[in-house]
Order: sequence, then C-alpha cells, then structure tokens
Amino acid sequence: MSSQHFLTLLFFLLLSCNTITSSTSSSQNDDTFDFARPIIDRKLLGLNKMEKLSHLKFYWHDIMTGKNPTSFNVVPSPLKLNSTFAFGLVTMMDDPLTLGPELSSKLVGICQGFYAYASQDSLAFLMAMNFAFVEGKYNGSSITILGRNPAMNKVREMPVVGGSGLFRFARGYAQLSTYSFDPKNAIAVVEYNVYVSH
Repeated sequence: MSSQHFLTLLFFLLLSCNTITSSTSSSQNDDTFDFARPIIDRKLLGLNKMEKLSHLKFYWHDIMTGKNPTSFNVVPSPLKLNSTFAFGLVTMMDDPLTLGPELSSKLVGICQGFYAYASQDSLAFLMAMNFAFVEGKYNGSSITILGRNPAMNKVREMPVVGGSGLFRFARGYAQLSTYSFDPKNAIAVVEYNVYVSH
C-alpha cells in the first residue's frame, strides 16, 4: 500500500470517527433520547410500604440419576490434570424445593439455574439460582441467589441478590447445610434457611 493510499484511508477513518462522535453527542443532548429518570415516585413501584424481613425454610433436591434427573452436566471439565474436584464442570438444574426433607414432601417451589465447579483444590461451586415459588402468597414470586458454595463446610452462606413479585428489590442471605448425600446415586438434599428483606 502506497503512502498516499494509507493517508487517504486514515483521513476517512478519522472523518468517520468524528461523525460518529458528533451524532452521539447530539443524541445525548436531545431531550427525546432521555432513557433514565433520576427521580421516580417510590409508590409507583410499591415501595411505600414498610420493609419486611422474612425467613423461608425448605429443602433442595438435586438428582442426577434415575428416570427423571433434575440436573445434568452441560459442560465437561476441560482439565484432565485434576479429576478430583472436576474444576470447570458446569451443571444445569431444575430442582424441586420441598417443605420437608423427603422428596414426597409438599412442593413449595423449583430451583432453576446452574452450578459450576469453581475450585481446583476443594469442592466449591459457583451457584446461580432462581427459587421460583409455587405455594401460598409467594406463588409466582422468586428469589435470586448468586455466590460461592464451599460444599464441604457444615454451614455455607450465599447472598440473595434480587427477586421478583413480592420479593422485588430483595436482599439478604441464605444459609445452607447438607441434609443427606448419596454419592452412589448422585442425589443431594440440602436444607436452605433464607433471610430476605423485601
């Protein structure tokens, strides 16, 4: 490429950058392009009520075997060096949430999301979960949890990062402890105690 062609190309690139910058600036100054409002009436969003702190207790059933598994691996571990903790493995779930520890207990919701084996030297997961409730006044509402789960600890804690329905603007935390684990059939039952402000 000759230097004259290079300079011509450079000129057009600079001209196009200037045009894009100018059109963006004029759009931002245009009142019709206003997509954010700094002041919103809290009553419009149902925030005029006194905030409540609720405690929810239920059992999470993760079943990887049998005729109707509720979770399965979707991404294999890319590393074969450390097969002990399956670092990098990702599992999707659609797990039942029940009132008691038995699977036959009353269904109160479902847990949809994924967990990834996130540690190379211990059994620890990165978990992203939506607890969608189907029972009582919370039917149709959900809580979202995102955090680290060091599975070998007796009690673990993960943050509540949001919610929907009656749990809009939710925040809080969940404490979880393993109720039972069957390694042969890959079935885990975990007790959840969720404390949430909403």
